[in-house]
Amino acid sequence: MIKEIQLRVNLFEEKQTSILERKAAKQLAIKTSEISGVKVLRKSIDARKKQIVFNYKVAVFINEEIPNSPDYIFDYKDVSSAKEVHIIGFGPAGMYAALRCIELGYKPIVLERGKNVQDRRRDLRAINQFHEVNEDSNYCFGEGGAGTYSDGKLYTRSLKRGDVRRIFENLVYHGATEQILIDAHPHIGTNKLPKIIQNIRENILKYGGEIHFETRVVDFIIKNNKLKAVQLQNGTEMTVNSVILATGHSSRDIYELLHKKDILLKAKSFAMGVRVEHPQEIIDQIQYSCSGERDELLPAAAYSLVHQVNNRGVYSFCMCPGGFIVPAATANGEVVVNGMSPSRRNNKFANSGIVVEINIDKDLPKYEHHGVLKGLQFQKDLEKIAFNAGGRSQVAPAQRLTDFVEGRLSSSLNETSYQPGLNSSPMHSILPKIIGGRLRKGFAAFGKKMHGYYTAEANIIGVESRTSSPVNIPRKENLEHPQIQGLFPCGEGGGYAGGIISAAMDGERCAEAAIALL
Repeated sequence: MIKEIQLRVNLFEEKQTSILERKAAKQLAIKTSEISGVKVLRKSIDARKKQIVFNYKVAVFINEEIPNSPDYIFDYKDVSSAKEVHIIGFGPAGMYAALRCIELGYKPIVLERGKNVQDRRRDLRAINQFHEVNEDSNYCFGEGGAGTYSDGKLYTRSLKRGDVRRIFENLVYHGATEQILIDAHPHIGTNKLPKIIQNIRENILKYGGEIHFETRVVDFIIKNNKLKAVQLQNGTEMTVNSVILATGHSSRDIYELLHKKDILLKAKSFAMGVRVEHPQEIIDQIQYSCSGERDELLPAAAYSLVHQVNNRGVYSFCMCPGGFIVPAATANGEVVVNGMSPSRRNNKFANSGIVVEINIDKDLPKYEHHGVLKGLQFQKDLEKIAFNAGGRSQVAPAQRLTDFVEGRLSSSLNETSYQPGLNSSPMHSILPKIIGGRLRKGFAAFGKKMHGYYTAEANIIGVESRTSSPVNIPRKENLEHPQIQGLFPCGEGGGYAGGIISAAMDGERCAEAAIALL
C-alpha cells in the first residue's frame, strides 16, 4: 500500500534521524515497523514566521518496497541515416529539440554560432579579465546557451506547455542530482551545468545527430514563402527541410535579418533594470529572523519582491543566493550584467535583478521609428550608456543602494563579486526616468517589506537588460511561422519561454511540430 501525505518538520526535528518515518506513522496511526520506507516527493522551507518549518510531501510505502525505476524511460534510436531536422542554436530549446528528434527517429543537425563548453571558458576569462567580448562566444552564446554558465534555476510557471517532470528526469538522466526532483525551487549550479550539457551533446552524437560549433547562420534562402536553405558565415549554403529557430533572446542579428527580409515580427513588452547585490548574511538574517550565521541545515536565503509603481511592475528577477554577478555583453561597446550561483550557493553575496516592466505600446514613443525593433534599440542604447558610464570597458556603473534612492553620487562602493570591477556613477540620473524613477520608489517600498533590505551595504549595478526578448517571432497554432513554411520559432528567442525548463519544453514541442509537417 502507498499513501501520499504532507508533513511539517521544525528545524530541531529536521536534525533527527528517521523523523519522517515517525511522523508518517503517527499521522497514519500505524506502527513505524509497518513502514517499508518513505520517498520524498517535494520539499520546501517556510520561513515566514519565526519558527522555520520544512514542508514535505511524501509517499509512504506500507509493507511494500520502494521502486527504484524512474518515471520515464528515454528511448533514443540510431538516426544517423534518418530524415533531417535543422536546429539553429544549442541552448536549452535547441538541445531538447535535438533529443526529441532522436526519440522520434529523426536526425537533428544543430548549427551553433558559439564554441563547446570547454573552449568557451577562455572567452569568458577574456571578458572578465581583459574586457574583450567575443561576439560569438560569451555568457550568452555557445554550447548550452545562456543557461550553461548560470545558476541553473529550474523553476517554471509554464506547467501547461509540456511535461515538466519529464525534463527534470531527463536532466537527471544526463547527470543532474536527483535533488532537483524534490526541491520546490530546484537549481543545478553554474559549476555542475557544463558537464550535464556535455553529456547531452555526447548522447546526441552517439545516436547519429550532428552538432556544428562556430557555425553562424547569416541568411535564409526563401522561395515561394518556403524556407529552402540557410547560408552560413563561411559562404556555404545548407539545404533544409524544416528549421527550428532556437537562437535565444540575445541573437539580435537574427531579428535584424528577419526584419530586413520583411519576415513578420512583432514588438513585445519586456523588462529592464539593475542588479542589486547584498551580503548574503543580511538576506539570511532578514528571511530567517536570525541575528548571526544561519543554521547549517538552511540554504542561503532567497527572496521574491514585487511592487506597483505608476502602473508598472517593479520586481525581483533571477534572484541568486550565494552567487555572483557576471558580464553578459554580447558585443564590445556595451555593458550588461547577469547573476548566477554555484551548486552550493556558498558565495558571500546575494544578488538579484530588480527590473521594471516596459510596455512596448506606451513607454517608448521616441523609438517608434524603429518599428518592431524599437524595444531592441532601446536595450542597445541603455547598454551603451552603461558602457560609457563604466569607463568604456566591462567595468560596470554602480551606486550604493541608499545613494541611488536618495539621488547622490556614492563616494565609495561596497565590495562586489563582479570581476571586471565597478565605477561609481550617478545611476539615479543615468537611467531613463521610466526605469530609474520607478526603481527608486520600488527599492524604498522593498525596504518596508523586508526590514534591513534597504541598506548602504548594498550596491546596485547596471544594467540588467536581457531579461527576455523585446521581439516576438510569430507562429501559428501548429508552431510554424505564419508566413514562412518550414520555419519554427522556438524558446526565448521567439518569445515563447522564460528559462531553462520552459525553453526545453518548447524545444520538444517544436521538434514534434516540425516532424509532423515533414
